[in-house]
Amino acid sequence: MISVVQNVAIDCADAYELARFWSGVTGRPLDPEAEPGAHETQVLLADGPVLHFNQVPEGKTVKNRIHLCLRPDTSRDPEVDRLLALGAGFLADHRNPDGSGWVILTDPEGNEFCVLRSESDRAAMDS
Repeated sequence: MISVVQNVAIDCADAYELARFWSGVTGRPLDPEAEPGAHETQVLLADGPVLHFNQVPEGKTVKNRIHLCLRPDTSRDPEVDRLLALGAGFLADHRNPDGSGWVILTDPEGNEFCVLRSESDRAAMDS
């Protein structure tokens, strides 16, 4: 017997608005029943579990113990710029002079996530 991950749950103050942000990040649609003011909604990812947003009364107070790591289909640095334009916040820069490394951003409610190098960035470094 095994267990299958159904979703990644993210507690938040505004489920609909945070789901809209993550829909823009991932390029994936909101659940068709999503609407402003909903206490729960989801972003439907192409593969694997969905991102489930659950409205809770308490605010975020500490660093996330689990976070999402994103590997863009474009280069890392233009993707960081795109996510900042969507409303992400900049938290930390772990890029190295040789092009390796990652960037830590936050979503509009302060949840941390990483932007890694793309596969094409990695391949270019390995060649």
